[in-house]
Amino acid sequence: MRLLTGALALLLAACQPQDPNGTPAPPPADAPPAAAAAPPAKAGTVMDLSQPLLARGNEPFWAVRIDGTTLTLMQPGVPDVAYTAPGAQVTPDQASWEAKSAEGQTLAVTVYASECSDGMSDMRYAMSAEATVAGRTMTGCAGKASELTRPGGS
Repeated sequence: MRLLTGALALLLAACQPQDPNGTPAPPPADAPPAAAAAPPAKAGTVMDLSQPLLARGNEPFWAVRIDGTTLTLMQPGVPDVAYTAPGAQVTPDQASWEAKSAEGQTLAVTVYASECSDGMSDMRYAMSAEATVAGRTMTGCAGKASELTRPGGS
């Protein structure tokens, strides 16, 4: 056992940077101390999904109202379409829904716990959003529906 421990110590010493005299080189001045721990990872942000959400985006204009397991897709010039989801897949930083309409069309919506600006106003949202329908992915922002209005002011 002592022989193995000694061999490992020699191998480790051989891997250390050394000066021309064979003395291990000191760590660079800007290197953190060996015992310093890495900073803790940022804890996830928990989103409040207890109230209806409104996700919406621009160019093309779209909105999805998320109320429990009912998602309603709203687009200008197109009748609103209701979708039903079995529930949301929730992690501390995001929530996702996979929903189907009565006609079998699918809608996937994900909201992320990251601040967002819609690019057309000075409004700040608590969440960013992504919606995919008919193979088209649309991006935008999201927040509590009670704090937002439908595109067009309604």
